[in-house]
Amino acid sequence: QEQLVESGGGLVQAGDSLRLSCAASGEYFNRHAVGWFRQAPGKERESVAATDRSGISTYYANSVQGRFTISRDYAKNTVYLQMNDLKPEDSAAYSCAAAYSNVLSTQSSDYDYWGQGTQVTVSS
Repeated sequence: QEQLVESGGGLVQAGDSLRLSCAASGEYFNRHAVGWFRQAPGKERESVAATDRSGISTYYANSVQGRFTISRDYAKNTVYLQMNDLKPEDSAAYSCAAAYSNVLSTQSSDYDYWGQGTQVTVSS
């Protein structure tokens, strides 16, 4: 059974950086597409970034383009989300998810297993 655990969230000031980690326990994680999503209170969940199993094809939401970077470490079975120049509007619960199909998708319904999430709070 594949399981995901996120870490790296916290309380930071605007302009700071954080790196979120999505660590997998299963042996097939490296074959799956991975996405990062976030949800702020009272708002819908939104796709932030995604990558396929190659790590070469990536997607970024317009709101984070140029500030966030998604990457994979195959030896560690981990996907990272490097977040730079954080803004108060980036505050949300961030979750990673993986898709058996390796389809690069922004739709949460395309992902098969999820982590529990990590909170990011950016103060102004």
